Amino acid sequence: MAQEAERLGYAALWTYERLLRPMAKILPGPDGDLQRIPAEYRETYEPLETLSYVAGLTERIRLGTSIVDALLHVPVVLARRYATLDQLSGGRVIAGIGQGWMPQEFATAKVPLKRRGAGFDEVVAAMRACWGPDPVSYEGRFYAIEASELNPKPVQAHLPIIMGSNSEAGQRRAARIADGVNPNAFSYEQMVASVRTFRTAAAELGRDADALPVIARANVPITADPLGDGRPYLGGSPAEIAGDVKRLDEAGVDHVLFYNVAPDGIESHLRLMAELRERVAF
Repeated sequence: MAQEAERLGYAALWTYERLLRPMAKILPGPDGDLQRIPAEYRETYEPLETLSYVAGLTERIRLGTSIVDALLHVPVVLARRYATLDQLSGGRVIAGIGQGWMPQEFATAKVPLKRRGAGFDEVVAAMRACWGPDPVSYEGRFYAIEASELNPKPVQAHLPIIMGSNSEAGQRRAARIADGVNPNAFSYEQMVASVRTFRTAAAELGRDADALPVIARANVPITADPLGDGRPYLGGSPAEIAGDVKRLDEAGVDHVLFYNVAPDGIESHLRLMAELRERVAF
């Protein structure tokens, strides 16, 4: 998959993190009843280790995480892992991180849910300190780093941090502390609103808003046959999806991350992604 995506000219490969798939039913289903989180989370490979392997099989394509729940990690350890991957890949890393949401994962990591917000701000600040010049030091409410040499440093002079968020408050936080935002794509209207919220907030803070990417995450099926009316947004046949992608480009979305596999398996999926790439030519 990685090598074919690079050959086709796709921009990035993405992994994600999920510590647990609880037996408890914790997500609302279509009928309103609670259900377990989806079966695809039953076996989730560690994202940065996976991307380190992929880095050795590829040369150009960028390597991103969507999303690592940063609060579940020690900031200095997470920063070193991203910097190591950036070194091994020749500077291709996109550090997609988020605050997390699952109570069971926070309990397992011995981190209180209430640390979200201010604690996440500190994780980002501490990681950026780790990537800066030695000696590195950081003093916050939740984390501290005594003045030390801390290496490796990333290849990139500024390793980009992309924040996963669907809420207006989260998108405003991303505009303040991150280098881009990564919302789930539920509809065209929702994505337009996300672009507006994020870029307006960034401009109000004096940042170059147009230079900060919006990366839409589409968790939908790709199919050989059109799905027609009622299809999920950014889902369906390559021709249907291509129309959605072109509208998002006009709306200011920079990147669409497809989190899907064709129902007929990997070979079918690669053929459909090749067709989609041909139909979406920028």
